[in-house]
Amino acid sequence: MVSVQQWTGREASALRAALRMSTRAFAEHLGVALRTVAKWESLGADTQPRPDTQAVLDTALARADAAAHARFEGVLFPERKSAGLADYETWTDDIERAVVCVSRQDFPFASTLLNRWLGSHDPHRLDHKGLYLYGRSLVLLGDLQRDQGAILGPLSALHSYRTARGMFSELDIPRRVAQIELSLAVVQEMSGRLETSARQYELLSTDERLSPRDRARAQLWVGTALSKEGNNEYATNVMTAATCAFEDLGEPEDWSVAHQKLALAHRGGGDLKQALHYIDIARTTGTVDSPMQRVRLDTAYGHILLSDTATRNDGLSVLDQAAQVARQFGLSHQLRSIEGIRSDQQG
Repeated sequence: MVSVQQWTGREASALRAALRMSTRAFAEHLGVALRTVAKWESLGADTQPRPDTQAVLDTALARADAAAHARFEGVLFPERKSAGLADYETWTDDIERAVVCVSRQDFPFASTLLNRWLGSHDPHRLDHKGLYLYGRSLVLLGDLQRDQGAILGPLSALHSYRTARGMFSELDIPRRVAQIELSLAVVQEMSGRLETSARQYELLSTDERLSPRDRARAQLWVGTALSKEGNNEYATNVMTAATCAFEDLGEPEDWSVAHQKLALAHRGGGDLKQALHYIDIARTTGTVDSPMQRVRLDTAYGHILLSDTATRNDGLSVLDQAAQVARQFGLSHQLRSIEGIRSDQQG
């Protein structure tokens, strides 16, 4: 919605045109004299309405419908060439295609789909619909960058997420803002800021802006951050609660992932029997439709096997397979995790 900080005759005339009213009808609509409207029309930016009339114009603009707002912006800023309806439909289609590509770790094509829009539009020249699509594209770009391990810096997930958060804040879409805050907490965890990310996850796990599923995911990720810090007992309690939430919500994939996380927490606590129990559930029930899912599951399984001298060689073999897939699909963060597990074992 376009707002006016200081009304002049120019903005007042633009509002009259946007409302498609004659000067007389506009004067009656505002409750001002006809000669006042005529003065705005003739003097334009060289005249300013009185403060009380400024407030009346604010109210008239706020009460105008979306079509009138679009016309008002068009009269004031004819240089702003927003994408047309057909472009928006194509853009939406490309976003949906990019979602599939990111989920399959087809990063090159996903990047092509997103950058053809991000690179060709100035967000400051877009209307609300265009800005929404731009923000969604930025979030997907952030997901892509995060999965590739580019989490910090000017060309990173952190930068993309923060920019998108500003846009959705401007658009006043709190659910999208909260989802991005959850993604930013993931970036913090990936960058090693475990305590900070755990606190943020905990806040978001009860945030009503998020869906029940996203709140349960935040609760699960509280446990992952705590487990990495060595607080495995509390982590398993939190993860168990999240697992029950996923079951109640009917989210089988999240439920399976939760068992994978529980397995790693039990491994960290030295209970390999429970770790193998939970990883077996995850491997039996989880899907491996994407390279990322396959690498994460194999990495967890290999890590647990590596923790027992009797299954050490099997663990190394599973990690080798996971590293090969991670290398093939450019999953840099996962590859670093695998290398870190190997280094810890050798140490």
